[in-house]
Amino acid sequence: MSENFLLSLNDSQKNAAQHIDGALLILAGAGSGKTKTITTRLAYLISIGIDPASILTLTFTNKAATEMRERAFSLIDSSIVHTPPLLCTFHKFGLLLLKFYMSELGRKNNFIIIDTDDKKRILRSIDKELPLPLLASEISKYKNSILSPNEAKATAQLKLYQEIADVYEKYENYLEKNNLVDFDDLLLLPYKILCNNEKLAEEISQKYNYIMVDEYQDTNELQYKLLRKLCATHNNLCVVGDDDQSIYGWRGATIKNILNFTDHFENTKVVKLEENYRSTNTILNHANQLIEHNRDRLGKKLVSTREDGNSVRVYESHDENEETRKIVDDIKNLISNGERASEMAILFRVNALSRSLEEGFNKSGVAYKLVGGMKFYERAEIKDLIAYFRILTNNNDNFSLKRIVNKPKRGIGKTTIEKLDAKSAQTQKPIFQLVEELEPEELAQVVGKKNSRTLKVFMASIMDLKEALEESKMRFLDLFEDTFDYRSSYDNAPDGFDRQANIDEFYGYIRDYFIQNPHLGLEDFLNEIALESENSEFTEEMVSMMSIHASKGLEYKHLFIIGLEEGFFPIIGDGSDIEEERRLGYVALTRAMDNLTLSFVHSRFYKGKRASLTKSRFLSESGLIKGCLTLEKNSAYKKGDLVKHKIFGMGRVQKAVKAGKEYKLTINFAGQIRDILSSFVEKI
Repeated sequence: MSENFLLSLNDSQKNAAQHIDGALLILAGAGSGKTKTITTRLAYLISIGIDPASILTLTFTNKAATEMRERAFSLIDSSIVHTPPLLCTFHKFGLLLLKFYMSELGRKNNFIIIDTDDKKRILRSIDKELPLPLLASEISKYKNSILSPNEAKATAQLKLYQEIADVYEKYENYLEKNNLVDFDDLLLLPYKILCNNEKLAEEISQKYNYIMVDEYQDTNELQYKLLRKLCATHNNLCVVGDDDQSIYGWRGATIKNILNFTDHFENTKVVKLEENYRSTNTILNHANQLIEHNRDRLGKKLVSTREDGNSVRVYESHDENEETRKIVDDIKNLISNGERASEMAILFRVNALSRSLEEGFNKSGVAYKLVGGMKFYERAEIKDLIAYFRILTNNNDNFSLKRIVNKPKRGIGKTTIEKLDAKSAQTQKPIFQLVEELEPEELAQVVGKKNSRTLKVFMASIMDLKEALEESKMRFLDLFEDTFDYRSSYDNAPDGFDRQANIDEFYGYIRDYFIQNPHLGLEDFLNEIALESENSEFTEEMVSMMSIHASKGLEYKHLFIIGLEEGFFPIIGDGSDIEEERRLGYVALTRAMDNLTLSFVHSRFYKGKRASLTKSRFLSESGLIKGCLTLEKNSAYKKGDLVKHKIFGMGRVQKAVKAGKEYKLTINFAGQIRDILSSFVEKI
């Protein structure tokens, strides 16, 4: 029986599927049939008599777990499977462990799992001042890095992080006292249990003799350490993943887990799946050229099982409006030639870029959907700004006022808003008028002295802005931001970059609207976007728009990637990782099956103003446009610079220390670390 389902595999897939004992790394390129390989291996192990109850398969999503379960079970004779193998997410497995062994931590097993909203409410009850998104994400990072509150305090150097560590300690005490468990605890607490009880760790390891992990490149430090515990008595760990598709560093995934797998587990067998069944050879050639510029990779080269196909197109446009027109025209032509809209997609690195696309598609009547994201005008930060501008055009809009009276936070809580609402209903006056007319002492009786003062200042600011708007529509936007600091309120948010990019895009769009329509006002602008943001009729045949992160695992016959400019893709600057950006580029290119178009513009809204842009380095790195490595005249060196030595070749600077008129550089030449003076190398 086992031979039958192995027949559909290629040699590399078969090699991986028939591996039984010992560590196995399946390095699976994009579109190389990794799910087929891992599910066939699961079926193969069962078919040769291995007890299904001793096999554990861990995934990242319930969807992946369900798909694998169905595919594996379709391959095997159900009569021989008395106990199905455990196939679930990391967090589900952690939950099962806690249900059985929570008493090991001196806690009862009738714990309650809290969701993100519960977590935020608890944190807000502990501290009302610190930015909530930052608090929540930092505590999550501490847990996934296995840092206790005391360790977090010890490592905190800035006052802000000392305060966060204090909140972390109080939060942990609250959870323990009330027997609550948050999402991160589903991994952390099982790990603590296995660390505290070596005998139990051995028992569980013996129970699950064969462990498989999907998407191993997305694992973090805690998941790796948990796997080490589960492999305490054996080395039968099979992981499948692609180091070139590791794109979640920002949420704690560490590429080192897959890069160092052969060091972590003895006698590892490595099988590379390099035959791609999705894309044409032409597309793969460009994807391979791009990813070869990365240093931190195990190295593989995708080869298509298909023909060469059409050449990859590069669109050069003056601005985002021209870019959108070209793509809309292409899509209309494809549809008129009988192609299905559901087989087309547009990808972008920065979510804000969807605004001009959405506008162009709405005007053209082509149906679209945003995958894994919200339409531009439905995003919270944009709805807030629209509410602000509605108040400026209509003071009587209670709905909009209640939305933004405490955004950014100014101490006006839910109770205060409810009191104002009740008073508004009682007096039959809009809240704005009510606050304006009441004397400070009278208002204080309704909302308290401090809130009374805050509301009066807020209303006065709105009136000042109203005057500024009448004097100069262009100056008004700068004044608005100076007055309320709305954009900077997202400075410390984990998703702050995206939200601020959306705000910049919105400000830029308004500016452009006023330039194009000098006789129209803010009210006209609001009416226009209200019409634009109306949902189009739902249909199965829609063009998909999404971020590159949301596209992972998907494939499209016709693919467009926009925003190929420095600063937009790749994102450059503080906190960005050019190698992860390049992996995102690789993921984006390998979503395309038949036709691929990349697009860049010379000018785009940036930071709320129109800016001139430079085309992305990824276009030349992937061999799509002429370009080469150029030597910079700048004599300063820093960590991350790429340099060339006449004997050692190309290397990356790991450390740069000023030494007289030059620099002493620590350089990584393909794994060889050498200290060399800067006069002996050239910067690339």
